[in-house]
Amino acid sequence: MYTTKGKLLILPRLCLGIFGEAEVGGAVYKMSPSKDKQKVKKQQALQQEFQSIAKRQKPKPPLLRNVCVAYAVGGLICVIGQAISKFYTTLGFSAEDAGSPTVATLILIAAVLTGLGIYDVIGQFAGAGAAVPVTGFANSVVSAAIEFKREGLVLGVGAKMFSLAGPVLVYGTVTAFVVGIIKACLR
Repeated sequence: MYTTKGKLLILPRLCLGIFGEAEVGGAVYKMSPSKDKQKVKKQQALQQEFQSIAKRQKPKPPLLRNVCVAYAVGGLICVIGQAISKFYTTLGFSAEDAGSPTVATLILIAAVLTGLGIYDVIGQFAGAGAAVPVTGFANSVVSAAIEFKREGLVLGVGAKMFSLAGPVLVYGTVTAFVVGIIKACLR
């Protein structure tokens, strides 16, 4: 310890602990290598202790509630989609042809709700129930476009809009292609 008239000099000790050396009155004091190893071991032990305490104190997620809410909200989105599909059939579309405008309408609704900040609230409440349907895909595209809007239309919105949705499109397209080839070969 460095003392001056019985008082502990905290700053040099702190510098010694952080940087491994300290200067007091023109003299440079260095921490010995064995103390460095001891310090590292002590820090690792403290980190492990902290992580174990944090793990014990972390609240458990309400799994049953989350599953039920996701199921209910995802089902509600599907019911809305079914109602939109029925609306298009009353306009003269066949049941098969009503699928495309139904999906487009759901995407439009999700995009508008995302732009207004409402879909984010729904997503926080419902979790996967709002993320899995096509509306979640629309939310991911529009959210990225809004986030990077300040970087410009080309390098911001255009380049980053599909940052999250891009892999979904790529793997979806590749999977559809592979399944189509397998189906054609089996005929």
